Amino acid sequence: MAGAAVVGGGAGYDGPPITDNSNLEIQAAMTASIQADRRQVLRLLATAGVAAGTAVLTAPALAAKCETDGTPLQFVPKTAPDPNPQLDDIAKYPKCPYCGMDRGKFQSSRHLVHYQDDLADGTCSLHCAALSLALNMDRGPKAIYAADFGAASDLKPLVNVDMATYLIGSTIPGVMTQKSKVAFSTQEAAAAVQKEKGGALGNFDAALQAAFQSMASDTSMIRRKRAEMKQHAAHHG
Repeated sequence: MAGAAVVGGGAGYDGPPITDNSNLEIQAAMTASIQADRRQVLRLLATAGVAAGTAVLTAPALAAKCETDGTPLQFVPKTAPDPNPQLDDIAKYPKCPYCGMDRGKFQSSRHLVHYQDDLADGTCSLHCAALSLALNMDRGPKAIYAADFGAASDLKPLVNVDMATYLIGSTIPGVMTQKSKVAFSTQEAAAAVQKEKGGALGNFDAALQAAFQSMASDTSMIRRKRAEMKQHAAHHG
């Protein structure tokens, strides 16, 4: 798309549908390479996010540790290991473990992090998926999924983020953030919405970086809104 702003090099894969064993091997190798690079980036981004003022991440870090990894005990995914957590994910993970929001209500922005030990975190948004990735620093992601915002169906299907294109900073309302970041299964679909809603196109790593960079301001916004809701409930309870 002429003149379109692009962040982070576009989607991780822009080729034809994967149909044969040779292409499947290429896809697996690509994904493994992307995930290895991402684990290094996650360490840097999480450190930068905490340094920027994400106090929500620092206090739990003093809590009791798991015996097998460095994740604070209360943030280890609580559901049983599942080799296919993306199947019927809303039924399996109805509530976001970080903010408590209903993933069915916010299904068009939901994410799912599938870790290498088959534990999974189903979140309401990229904001909360970023929290999961930062807290589970020693638990490498096997796959990460996002809702395909551009799908025609009412229930948005999940797409592997390595194959997705994100629209970052458009006028689409954000979930748990002031700067929206929504995923599309194709770059063409994202570009079509960009024409109307603005924003920049980027891959998952660009969207994740934006999520970490806005973590401090988004956390302050969320705290303020929740305090206002509690105050309103107290006066009208």
